[in-house]
Amino acid sequence: MTESWVNSAERIGVDLHLELSGTGGRRAALIRALREAVRSGRLAPGTRLPPYRSLAADLGVARNTVADAYAELVAEGWLTARQGSGTRVTERSDRAERGEPLRHAVRAPTKTPPRARGPRHDLRQGTPDASAFPRTAWAASYRRALQAAPNEAFGPGDPAGRVELREALTEYLARVRGVRTEPGRIVICSGFAHALRLLFGGGVLRGPLAVETYGLGFHRELLLAAGVRTVPLPLDEHGARVDRLGRERAVLLTPAHQFPTGGPLHSERRAAVIDWARARGGVVLEDDYDGEFRYDRKPVGALQGLGPDRVIYLGSVSKSLSPALRLGWMVLPEQYVGAVLAAKGEREAWASVLDQLALADFVVSGSYDRHVRRMRQRYRRRRDRLVEALAAHAPHIEVTGIAAGLHAVLRLPPGTERSAVKAATWHGVALDGLAEFRHPDAESAEGIPDGLVVGYATPPEHAYAAALDALCATMPPR
Repeated sequence: MTESWVNSAERIGVDLHLELSGTGGRRAALIRALREAVRSGRLAPGTRLPPYRSLAADLGVARNTVADAYAELVAEGWLTARQGSGTRVTERSDRAERGEPLRHAVRAPTKTPPRARGPRHDLRQGTPDASAFPRTAWAASYRRALQAAPNEAFGPGDPAGRVELREALTEYLARVRGVRTEPGRIVICSGFAHALRLLFGGGVLRGPLAVETYGLGFHRELLLAAGVRTVPLPLDEHGARVDRLGRERAVLLTPAHQFPTGGPLHSERRAAVIDWARARGGVVLEDDYDGEFRYDRKPVGALQGLGPDRVIYLGSVSKSLSPALRLGWMVLPEQYVGAVLAAKGEREAWASVLDQLALADFVVSGSYDRHVRRMRQRYRRRRDRLVEALAAHAPHIEVTGIAAGLHAVLRLPPGTERSAVKAATWHGVALDGLAEFRHPDAESAEGIPDGLVVGYATPPEHAYAAALDALCATMPPR
């Protein structure tokens, strides 16, 4: 005799599968099945079992059969029955207190497997302070967006993105970043990496692609996987040497704040790269990864404003709000819109429609502006504390790239970068050496200073002072 039962969620809130098999009748079979479920761990300590009547109806047995089985298992110590609490799997401590045998109970591991210990202080670049996410304001925007959403918003998503968000971004980007566009030229994506996959993996653009000598290796690997060869452009105090552009048809730049070395692209070079793109029939990809965070200089507008027909502007909320939202945007020249949508597919498969609607409300309501202003002040204070701490404990270390963004570059004495990274690791500080971001095909590194890339946004506020102390302890001597 073998019977299976799957309990419906509306009855006890969990699913449970039992097999009634063997000899001795249904009562004995039910006792064996429940005992095995507890022994194997499928019924965890504290799990509430269904009432007699519900279980009897599901199994097609008499109510008294279930009642007798429960009573037997309570007597054995497998289950507990209390007024108002129902019948539950016994907790180990309860059985031990009653002096009942534990030989049938699920055994806990005698030793907890060791966990990989992460760094005590995270000073890696690339992420904002997660503790500062505006939960209350975001929840209010989400609630308003959910209530106001039209019925069709709950159907298949438009690959271009919700029009409410594209309209909000059109106004915001024009006001804050000087971007010239319209909703029909904005395509929502899940972030910068997704945009690269669509543009190159989707066949919209082809290589070779010129890139800055320093940048994220992850992006280079992504492009390499799409069959795109990247050609490094040298950097100097004025930014990328766009005069070294050759036969490439596209170039990827971080013109507002070069990543990771810092500093904007000089105005003459901004104009020159637009001229190059028009003369070559090429395109400039503008990664505006932290455009909202400027401290000691006038805001640098988006390069896109100089040539909307030659620049693909890429942005996201990963630095301003959180990378967990997975929301970004492409502002495209009109001639690329159709190809990008074709690469994306007929339906939105990446960015949540409800998150898009919430972000639209967050922007239109002014909550986004207020959050960015608040975080700009916080990050500026953190940057100042970093500079002050190093001036006091390691005055020979030059701090650069600090007029904007969420990270700084610490210039080190020649030949000390690798040992400084190892020392930081030993002190529980996670950070990156400048060499980690250098293109493998770049020209000789001779004369290139050693350095550390230190993100001052990631630690929560209460842990920042300790992170700075640990960082200063890792600095190489003069």
